[in-house]
Amino acid sequence: MAIAKAERLMNLALCLLGTRRPLSKRELRESIEAYVEAFGPGQGAAFRPESAAAGSDDSFNRMFERDKDDLRELGLVIETVENLDGEVGYMARRDSNRLPPITLDAEEAAALGLAAKVWQQARLAGAASGALQKLRAAGLPEDVDPYEAHGALEPRIPVHEAAFEPLMLACRDRRPVVFDYRKATAAHPETRQVEPWALECWRGHWYLAGFDRDRGAERVFRLSRITGKVRSRSGAFTAPVPDVVTVRETVASWAGETADRSARIRLRAGAGYPLRAKATAVRELGDGWDELEIPYGHGLDAWLVEFGPDVVVLEPAELRADVVDRLRAVAKG
Repeated sequence: MAIAKAERLMNLALCLLGTRRPLSKRELRESIEAYVEAFGPGQGAAFRPESAAAGSDDSFNRMFERDKDDLRELGLVIETVENLDGEVGYMARRDSNRLPPITLDAEEAAALGLAAKVWQQARLAGAASGALQKLRAAGLPEDVDPYEAHGALEPRIPVHEAAFEPLMLACRDRRPVVFDYRKATAAHPETRQVEPWALECWRGHWYLAGFDRDRGAERVFRLSRITGKVRSRSGAFTAPVPDVVTVRETVASWAGETADRSARIRLRAGAGYPLRAKATAVRELGDGWDELEIPYGHGLDAWLVEFGPDVVVLEPAELRADVVDRLRAVAKG
């Protein structure tokens, strides 16, 4: 259904862009195959009962208004023109919908090429490659290769979780989802009903921020803990979606970026380099162990568990207890 709607919107946009005069609803309805298949010919067509015609016309009018609003939201400038007979027509002038010339210097082109190389999975890699091809056609200098500049850098955002793609589409389309989620401290997953806001990558892991309907509050979910399939649900969001900056701050806070105190840990020598990078103090203990003081905030216990036997929490006691609980939950399966 999403593909059919996209094709219908594309055909409507092409009709509006390709005409030299305003087209009425009737003309657009008869010109676009999707409208004809769904509602039949417009008013005045032969062999159509009056009741059927009225219902068909009302349904078409609602769909046409939605399609027109969707195109305008996507940035298409659609003009509404009334002729001498009072009939309303629509058109999209090319000069009103033409982007200004695109000029990029070598550094800007390199930045775009670097961004395109970040995405390694096929779905987004194709889109990134296509975007660069369009920029080349729009005037990107031929002597600038955005893929080769700064070739020593190979940034990657790994996406191994099967939940990533359906959640990405749900965030884009503003569709509620349902999935089974296993918390680090739980032995079994539980079903969560979520209105997805955005996906964020933090410390090599993907997180979903959204509104948990059962709990009536915002929550952050780590994608690697989602089990089974992500199922879409119909209906609109019930909670307002915050701006992207607020969502990123929420993910950072839940994932442990926001720290308001310190913790002391023992770390095996030669291990845990991400922890060492965050440490505010490091002291050698001997026997292959170091003592680190690191920022302590929400989510630190989950992060420390990932280092397994290479980390021992010294204080505070509550952090030590949380790490022990998580390790026990993992041991139980």
